[in-house]
Amino acid sequence: MMLTNCAPLSIAMMGSSDFSVRILRSLVDVGHNIVCVYMPPSTSTITYKKKNKLTSIKDAAIKLGISVRTPFNLRDPLEQKKFFALKVDLAVVAAYGLILPKEILNAPRLGSINVHTSLLPRWRGAAPIQHAILAGDMKTGVTIMQMNLGLDTGDVLLSGMVPITRKSTFQSLEGELSVLGAELIVLAVEALAHGELISTPQVEKEVTYAKKLKREDGRLNFHLSAMVLERLVRAFNPWPGAFFEYNGIPIKVFAATALDVGQITNFPGTVLDSELKVSCADGIFFPTIVQRPGKKIVNVEDFLRGFPIKPGSILD
Repeated sequence: MMLTNCAPLSIAMMGSSDFSVRILRSLVDVGHNIVCVYMPPSTSTITYKKKNKLTSIKDAAIKLGISVRTPFNLRDPLEQKKFFALKVDLAVVAAYGLILPKEILNAPRLGSINVHTSLLPRWRGAAPIQHAILAGDMKTGVTIMQMNLGLDTGDVLLSGMVPITRKSTFQSLEGELSVLGAELIVLAVEALAHGELISTPQVEKEVTYAKKLKREDGRLNFHLSAMVLERLVRAFNPWPGAFFEYNGIPIKVFAATALDVGQITNFPGTVLDSELKVSCADGIFFPTIVQRPGKKIVNVEDFLRGFPIKPGSILD
């Protein structure tokens, strides 16, 4: 699909993830001129595996003949001077990870816009997809936002919604949101170029924050309800990963089901049977796909054949 109602814009793209790659390609596919891709230096060599192909935004940019920059700090006057020299119409930001100072935000003719994976003002911050699943939200989405100096505080320009189900994981939901984001950014850029977008301020009383996640956040606390733990497994698949410990050995959980919600069966963390059903503060937690260190990801039946955990054991 090529542009029909919008002359190609000169755009600086800023991102770091699979999500960013899809946004980049959508803008290229409709004919916009991506003059440079910015990415954080810490992710300049990271690759992302998808359908047996290793890709990154750096690889994608190089294949498209687009130059890549990895500055440590965009507050640096020299880096700002380099950015000003691009004379872009617009900066598009998607999962970039670095703070943009006002000098960078205001330099493009049409300003800077962000593709954020939540329905703002809900879930401002670094991990909106995971927090939407953790909270039991029934929906999330993508917001195209006019950037300002705050943390995801700018006016909303365009948004779209996707449902969250009990099968949604971080990985699957990120894929759905990247497809939606790629569609919305094309529409938003065209409307912005024609001055047709109406900006809507965010409602401050509806703000929630999605804090950055750490590995330890994935530890399964059986003193919580089984449903909360089921959501945690889905939210942290594949990273940072949900896990429990047995005799000091961390066991990762990639899929699980909450059973008998509303019932209290035993002391939280107690293994109830030979299938590895575990008692929680409310209900039963049943891990179905697991992995121990140095081994493959397997279903729980195969796991227990090689690593039996006796009923009555207490998991940490």
